[in-house]
Amino acid sequence: MKEHILNTLHDSRDYLARFLGNADNIDAIAQAATVLIDTLKRGGAIYSCGNGGSMSDAMHFAEELTGRYRKNRRALAATAISDAGHISCVANDFGYEYIFSRYLEGRARKGDCLLGISTSGRSRNVILAAEYAREHGIAVISLTGEAGSALGQLATVDVSAGKSDFADRVQEVHIKIIHILIELIEREFCPENY
Repeated sequence: MKEHILNTLHDSRDYLARFLGNADNIDAIAQAATVLIDTLKRGGAIYSCGNGGSMSDAMHFAEELTGRYRKNRRALAATAISDAGHISCVANDFGYEYIFSRYLEGRARKGDCLLGISTSGRSRNVILAAEYAREHGIAVISLTGEAGSALGQLATVDVSAGKSDFADRVQEVHIKIIHILIELIEREFCPENY
């Protein structure tokens, strides 16, 4: 059992080290933070979406902005597209692939930003949300696995964790990126917290 624990931790460390070893990844995180900060400075809102664990990450991202991250501060405009009533209604009436794009259609405005999360970069409902966003002047930040995915190609900025045979490695890097983005946003709006 301990061997499996150590193997898992070493594999996770090595995957993160590969991500850190590519300077383009650091640039992409900085660019994504700039887009998110600029959205909020203009009075825009940030929407986030994903499926399964990625939905949990999207919710975590939004609640850290509307609630708090490390210290108290004013709430920032962020919403995870995770309302069960909306999702079940749209999935039933239109199809599951439209659950995120329909929400953007009803709520998002030009100048807002979408954070779309997909470990594969192929989630149809996230792709349709990104397409809707691009068509309506909404910036798109994507968190994906392997670079060059369908979702990543639609993004204003794509932050790709890197190729992996397993989604959990990608998700581990995604949550690190999410925490960094939140911190960078906070540093901009509440520098006194740092």
